[in-house]
Amino acid sequence: MTLEIWSIYAATVLALMSTPGPSQLLMLSNSGAHGFRRSLLTAAGDLSANALQMLAAGLGLAVIIAASGTALTLIKWAGVAYLIWLGIRMIGKAKPGDPDLDDVKGNVSLGSLWMQGFLTSAANPKAVVFFAALFPQFISADGPFWPQFLILSVTYIVMDGAFLSAYGVGASWVAARFKGTAKVWIERVGGSFMVVAAILLGFKSISKQ
Repeated sequence: MTLEIWSIYAATVLALMSTPGPSQLLMLSNSGAHGFRRSLLTAAGDLSANALQMLAAGLGLAVIIAASGTALTLIKWAGVAYLIWLGIRMIGKAKPGDPDLDDVKGNVSLGSLWMQGFLTSAANPKAVVFFAALFPQFISADGPFWPQFLILSVTYIVMDGAFLSAYGVGASWVAARFKGTAKVWIERVGGSFMVVAAILLGFKSISKQ
């Protein structure tokens, strides 16, 4: 793979990531509520799902996954319901005078934060088809497949991780400067972001049916 081809690919990925999606909104929510460091587990969960989706695309499973519509639809809507439930619970717990509000960072396990990120990304199984369509545009038939595939995959994950981190740092910075009643509204906004992320996933599913 030439540097020119890689540069075009990086620019394409940058354009695709320029608009915030469900994963970015979830990162905003968790970073504002639990702090940037803990929210990195959410980013790790999202990127883990991306890595599995890329691997599936690389192994030629796109056709199989596209054909398994019923099972994938169930997985997607389960993820949507889970995120809505988490968001509503987060909004409901944000009450003035709550003694646990200032200690909210320790109330959610790291495993739960990771799972939220994983489910948000995995709830879009058609991403496998997306990667299967995107990668061949930048892979040369004259070179070995897997080294090129690895470069494209790592580039995507690094760029996606950078975007998620930027959203997380911004949300954490804002949340750290609000206390008391303002903190309640940060929690409510964060829960709302999570619900919006789930709704976006739902609309994506409906629009592709």
